[in-house]
Amino acid sequence: MELWFTERHTNGVEFSIKVDRQLYSGQSEFQRIDVFESEEFGRFLTLDGYMMLTEKDEFIYHEMITHPPMAVHPSVKDVLVIGAGDGGVVRELCRYKQIEKIDLVEIDRQVVEVSKRFLEKTACCFDDPRLSVYFEDGVRFVRSKKDCYDLIIIDSTDPFGPGEGLFTKEFYGSCFNALHDDGIMVNQHESPFYDEDAQAMQRAHKRIVDSFPISRVYQAHIPTYPSGHWLFGFASKKYHPIRDLNAAAWNLREIPTKYYNTKLHVGAFALPNYVEELLRDVE
Repeated sequence: MELWFTERHTNGVEFSIKVDRQLYSGQSEFQRIDVFESEEFGRFLTLDGYMMLTEKDEFIYHEMITHPPMAVHPSVKDVLVIGAGDGGVVRELCRYKQIEKIDLVEIDRQVVEVSKRFLEKTACCFDDPRLSVYFEDGVRFVRSKKDCYDLIIIDSTDPFGPGEGLFTKEFYGSCFNALHDDGIMVNQHESPFYDEDAQAMQRAHKRIVDSFPISRVYQAHIPTYPSGHWLFGFASKKYHPIRDLNAAAWNLREIPTKYYNTKLHVGAFALPNYVEELLRDVE
C-alpha cells in the first residue's frame, strides 16, 4: 500500500507527495506536528496538515526571507525572529559575523525539539552563542520591546491557529516600536494566486502599509507551497529595498547561497501585474 501526504490548497486543488515513511507524529499544546520522509523532497515538516518545509526546497524560503534585508541594512547587529522553530532562518542569520544577538521567539517548544531531532539541515545552529530562544507568544513578547532591534523577521505559519495573531495591525505596530529608527521588518506574505490566500495577503499588506512609511512586496518560487508563487513583505522606517541595496558590500561577504543573489534581489521586487493590482486595491 502506498502512503501519500496530501494538502488541500483549495476546494478543487490538492498537492500530494509520495511518502516513504513517517518519522514522527505528535500533538503539542498548540498543533499537530508530523515529519515525513520522501524520495523526491527528502524529509518534510507539516503542522496541522499544512506544509512548512521540505529538505529539497527550504533553502529558497529561508534565503529569501533573510538575505534581502541583510543586503539593504548596513549594520544589523540585533535581530528578532518570530516563529522559525525549524531553525532555517537562524541558520542563515548565523552566516553573518556582524550580528551580535539573535532572539528567537517560538510559541511551540515541541517544534524546536522535533526539528533538532529530525531536521538537521535547518536546525543546525541552535547552539550558536549569539542565539537566545524564548518559548512564548510572539505577540506578547514584542509588545514589551521598544527600540531594541535592527531587524525583525516574522516566519509565521498561515493566518489562523497559533499564527493568527501575527497578522494584526496591533502586532505590526508593536514591531514598528520594537525597531530602531532605521529598522527593517520582513514577513512571509502568503501567496497571491488562489483567492483565499490572496485575500489573506491583502489584509496583511494593508495593515503593514498603515504601520510603516516604506512597504514593498517581493516574490520567490517555492514548489511545495500553494501555487508555488510566494510573497514576502519588506517594511522599513528608513531603507528602500532597491535604492538602498548595497550589492557590492553584500557580495564581498561571500555568503554561500543556492537561490539568493543581488541581481535576483532587484528582480524579486518586480511583480506581475495581477499582484500589483491586488496590492493597489488595499493601498
